[in-house]
Amino acid sequence: MDTVDAYRHCEQIVRGKARNFSYGLRLLPTPKRRALSAVYAFARRIDDIADGNGPDGQRLTDLAAARAALGTARPDPEDPVLVALHDTVLRYPLPLSAFEELIDGCAADVLGETYEHFDELLSYCRCVAGSIGRLSLGVFGTAGTAGTEDGGGGGGGGDAAGVAHLADALGVALQITNILRDVREDRLAGRTYLPAEDLRRFGCTLNIDSSGRFTDPPDRLAALMRFEADRARDWFDDGMRLLTALDVRSAACTAAMAGIYRCLLGRIAADPAAALASRLSLPPWQKAMVAARALAGAAR
Repeated sequence: MDTVDAYRHCEQIVRGKARNFSYGLRLLPTPKRRALSAVYAFARRIDDIADGNGPDGQRLTDLAAARAALGTARPDPEDPVLVALHDTVLRYPLPLSAFEELIDGCAADVLGETYEHFDELLSYCRCVAGSIGRLSLGVFGTAGTAGTEDGGGGGGGGDAAGVAHLADALGVALQITNILRDVREDRLAGRTYLPAEDLRRFGCTLNIDSSGRFTDPPDRLAALMRFEADRARDWFDDGMRLLTALDVRSAACTAAMAGIYRCLLGRIAADPAAALASRLSLPPWQKAMVAARALAGAAR
């Protein structure tokens, strides 16, 4: 399979399975859009393994195989995702160790890890989402590091460690939002991500009755959800400072992705009961509006 077809396959994966991200990726020049599509397609593969229905042992074996694939000198020519990712690695300084962290986080999902304190959940979020932020930064580039094949150029600068911290923070904000969106879905699957210390603080158990409804008092659940939403907002406030270090189109892409999740977070905080009853999402028109505002704002 040639690289053009491989990238096209990855872009189809993003459009079908990562719709929130696809609105941001559309704002990038073609080379960067293709590169990030390869990154997200491989990340989706890892996530799908962890969320699969197979035995735990088989899923862990499959995650190990994905880890091993990262270290191969030549990808399987019949695997479009690996073909595209290999080409991306040749073109951009991707921190492949971030994929290793993502696999570690997904292995924790398979093992059913729970989190006593927020710092433990924070480590998980940095593995599964902060890692994607750091990988994205490898494609975006910053002042003095952005690739020239698409005429990107760098952004507002900042030391590499500080910029990586901001990308990591934005990933944490997105992952906390994901967790709040999926509380009921995860609980039905036997997973609980919210820290046990927070559950105790608000007098919640997240137990579910035979009809799939939470047994905790609604006011306590609402207070818990708003507390976690406020925490996510703090991480967004920190992570959004990343935009000044990026070129215009990379900043627009990032702002669009983050903006969609911030709107979703606002809906969760405004109506926790609805978020706990079903999986909330934004309509396509609203996502498109957020993306358009992001592009207009970054161009100023």
